[in-house]
Formats: sequence, structure tokens, C-alpha cells
Amino acid sequence: MRISIIGAGAWGTALARLTANQDHETRLWAYEPEVVDSIKENRVNELFLPGVELPASLGVTNDLEEATREAEIVLTAVPSRHLRRVLNDVAPHVSREALFVSASKGLEEETLLRLSQVIDEVLRSRFEPRVIALSGPTFAAEVARDRPTALVAACDRTDLARRVQHELSSLTFRIYANDDVVGVELGGAVKNVIAIAAGMSAGLGLGHNAVAALITRGLAEISRLSAALGGRKETLAGLAGLGDLVLTCTGELSRNRSVGYELGRGTPLGAILPSMRTVAEGVPTTHATVALARRNGVEMPITFQMERLLRGETTPEVAIQELMSRRLKEE
Repeated sequence: MRISIIGAGAWGTALARLTANQDHETRLWAYEPEVVDSIKENRVNELFLPGVELPASLGVTNDLEEATREAEIVLTAVPSRHLRRVLNDVAPHVSREALFVSASKGLEEETLLRLSQVIDEVLRSRFEPRVIALSGPTFAAEVARDRPTALVAACDRTDLARRVQHELSSLTFRIYANDDVVGVELGGAVKNVIAIAAGMSAGLGLGHNAVAALITRGLAEISRLSAALGGRKETLAGLAGLGDLVLTCTGELSRNRSVGYELGRGTPLGAILPSMRTVAEGVPTTHATVALARRNGVEMPITFQMERLLRGETTPEVAIQELMSRRLKEE
């Protein structure tokens, strides 16, 4: 198939390598000219995925029209805060017959929309887009090195989810189909918030018990929010929920856990973010999740504490103390 990957960060580049090696005609769009030059000259994305050789068949460009021309699958892998702007530029060039796969994880902070909803909203003025959400426990560096990975393609039309499942799965990249888009996307977005909390706990040196508690109670929070918005709680027991949550809260490659770890050590957020080459989606997602929870009357104490921490309204020590001293209740 002709596949367009929009976004040449580590994740977009890993997906481009995957699809090109499956003999799909793959074109990767990069915002940064130096990424295009690096891939064309050395077959490596030195900025975002160093050390991983990319196939000669993979095309790369800064031109959105060239990247998306006649694409049958358009896969978006740009940070949530840039998605709407990039899609507005993409819209005139894409076919109404294309499948749109949302591979980023987050919420649009201003509108509180899930990212598949952003794609739908932007493109609907031209045609009715067919959007599939792709999520699950994935570190780009491991996918790019063909480490075994399992994740979920979600769409309310299961035939479209299965088509993406069929086209993108490989011996090292196993996709399950699901029709619960709400649960899959919220699991992928809000786990980043809980990962900040888990990293904070590690930075404070609180041990494994505390991290396990945050993962478990964090999953309960995500499940409550998902159910309030029409998702199924059982989805959060799967790859896009528990699987992704465990990976992001415990894996040393997790950007959001790293943010929390530095916060736990006392580093100000304003000093952490500028030092990061890639985006920690958990920061804007925390604010969007709190707003979404309040709008729907959902209790999310860990998430609320993380927002206070990110706003500088509390400290890691006080946040943990307040979580531990909440009213006792049944599980």
C-alpha cells in the first residue's frame, strides 16, 4: 500500500521503517530540514532515532503534498499540540478514500478532544474521514530494533480496524483489533499522567510498593473517566490500558516518567522541559484530563495532585502525603 507517515520523531520514524520493510510504499514527512537531510544522506534520523538504519526504499520529504499524494493510509505521529495545525495543511492533499491512523497519544488541551476526534473535526468539512486509533505499550526505540511488540487498532467500524491490523502487523509487531476508541485513546493519553506520578515516586526514593500502588489506583482513575465518556472498563485491562500504563510507569525510556523523576528530585519543571529533545505529552495531558474529569464529575485524585504539582501549587512530598491521608474507603 501507499502509506504516508506524518511526523518524523522517534515514533513516526520507527513506524516508517516498519512499513517500508513490509514492502509498503512509504513516505515520511518531517518538519525539520535537518531530519530530511540526515535520512537522505545517511539513512539515519540522527536527531530523533540515532543508530537505526532506515531502508533505502523509504522516502522522506518536507513537502506535505508530496508526502501524502495518493496515500491509502495516512498515519499521524505528531505531538498533540501540533496536530490540528498540521492536519489543516494536510487536508487539501489527501484522498477521501484514505484511512487515517492516529498514532499519537494525548488530548488537545484547548478543546479536550481525543486525537481521533481532532482528525475527524478538521477533515469533516471536506469529507467524512475514516479514522483508526493505534495505541499500546510501545517504545519507539524497541519497535525500530524489531523487538516483539503488541498493540491495538481501534475503530467503531471493526472492518477498518482489521484492515489496519492486516496491513501493519508483522512477525515483531502484533496488532489486535478493538471497537472501543474511547477506552483505547484515553488509556494511551492518561497513562502519561500516571507515569509522571510514578516517576516522582521513584525520584523521592519511595520504593516499589508506592509505584505499584500508583499504577493500580491510576488504572482505576483512567477506567472511571473512560466509563464516564462511553468507553468500556475492560478495555483498560488490556494492552492500551494496563499494558501501556505498566510500560510507561516502569520503563527507563519513558519521557513522562523521566519528568516525574526529576520533579521528585526537586528539579523545577521549567528546567526539565527545555532540556528534553522530545515532547513529554503527559504535561499538557494532565491539564486536559483534569478539565475533562471535572466536566464529567469524575474523581481522579492522583491526576489532580499531578496538576497541582505541575502548576507549582504543591511539592512531591506534600502530594504523596495528601494521597495517603485521603478518607479510607473500600476498593
